[in-house]
Amino acid sequence: MAFELPIRVYWEDTDAGGIVFYANYLKFFERARTEWLRSFGIHQQALRDSSGGMFVVSETQLKYHRPARLDDELLVTARLLENGRASLTIEQQAFRKTTAGTELLCEGTIRIGWVDAATVKPARIPQSVLDVLK
Repeated sequence: MAFELPIRVYWEDTDAGGIVFYANYLKFFERARTEWLRSFGIHQQALRDSSGGMFVVSETQLKYHRPARLDDELLVTARLLENGRASLTIEQQAFRKTTAGTELLCEGTIRIGWVDAATVKPARIPQSVLDVLK
């Protein structure tokens, strides 16, 4: 089952034509991933403080289907697709809420890797995090 985060489109999210700027979907996806981790009790700042490591985005792949516009109510999802010892691949989608249901606007996969916060070199994800995400 996918985690869902409602997001409203504001002026700051749009371009001059009132359409969501393409890069802002990455921001929406970041928010959903952060809240998805929080739903498991994983708070990234506390995790960084306690472990000395952090997640960083290492790869993205997005496909845009339809534009979102000012004042649209979106539903942004996050679902673990694949987990490894040093990275996670998360499937994400952004839907517009409509009276008939939802309409897919953007979808993609985001790969996040675990790095040592001081050196930014790859490291293993703490086992406690992997255990929670199973």
